Amino acid sequence: MAAPLRVALTLEQCWHRVPGGTASSILALAAELSRRDDVEVRGVAARHSALPPQPWTPPVPVTGLGLPRALLYETWHYLRWPPVQAATGPVDVVHATTLAIPPKRGPLVVTVHDLVFRENPQYVTRRGLRFFRRGLALAKSAADLVMVPSRATWAECVDAGFAEDQLRLVPHGVSVPEIPEAKVRDFLARYGLSRPYVLWCGTVEPRKNLPRLLEAFARARRRIPELELVLAGPAGWGAVHLDPAPGVRMVGFLPAADLHAAYAGARVFCYPSLREGFGLPVLEAMAHGVPVVTSAGSAMAEFADGAGLLVDPTDVDALADALVSAAGDRHDELSDAARRRAAQYSWTTAAERTVQVYREAAGR
Repeated sequence: MAAPLRVALTLEQCWHRVPGGTASSILALAAELSRRDDVEVRGVAARHSALPPQPWTPPVPVTGLGLPRALLYETWHYLRWPPVQAATGPVDVVHATTLAIPPKRGPLVVTVHDLVFRENPQYVTRRGLRFFRRGLALAKSAADLVMVPSRATWAECVDAGFAEDQLRLVPHGVSVPEIPEAKVRDFLARYGLSRPYVLWCGTVEPRKNLPRLLEAFARARRRIPELELVLAGPAGWGAVHLDPAPGVRMVGFLPAADLHAAYAGARVFCYPSLREGFGLPVLEAMAHGVPVVTSAGSAMAEFADGAGLLVDPTDVDALADALVSAAGDRHDELSDAARRRAAQYSWTTAAERTVQVYREAAGR
């Protein structure tokens, strides 16, 4: 039997103030990789005094490089030091899971989740924009192979100057727990939810298009007065002003158990983002059998087309009509279609495709 591939995985985003989707997807992938016997995964991060709390705790051993995050990112991007191997020892592949690109001392795989900052720099802080632009330049020059989660991100990468033969499509998987009715009832009681609701979850930031969602919900509620809207998630960067409105509940960040209960209890899930690299919350909602309304022409449309309602996210009337349809006469049809489609996506498959990329990069 061949020796397992030794892989160093950058996991610093798990310590960010708002780890977000880039952390949740990589943690799910890392957990699946850790179950395989053909790859040995070690995480690498900046200097920290403790592991991040759940659900951001890495499922693999993590070694720190001895520098705080800001300094580590600067020295990686401008001094090209220190190498990941200073913490992990020799490895066959380094996998940079964000645009924090470590110095190359061997095969390098990079995951590009999205390149939203290129067309919409207003969605990113000035410091973040400098970081992303430098990381993008380094990824183009240093990466042996680049993994992307969607055709939408693939197209963004080609537009940014990556060679197509450098890119590998590895869609995310999905895995959700079964939520008994009793847990749903407990969640609803604790959060004071007694009516059918539309759920949105994610990081509150401009590209999530929440002002239009609120306007569309208000129009839908005129036709379904008992409907409520639940917004779950922490504040991210960028000013997003959300006026309090009848029937709208902002519950903030939800622990994983409560989030899955929120999915399971929802009548509809709506995710009208203007730009996404994948849109994992949509796939999670589908796995719970919740009808979804999301953005046409987006990364989400790649897996939701034919199993959810796709609308122009800038068309408030279309969003409102879709909410009414998903909550009403098409609910059961869309629920069944969502569950069937989500069953086609697994982290086992994502991990298998990832290991194939590692082997290709390492020449194995």
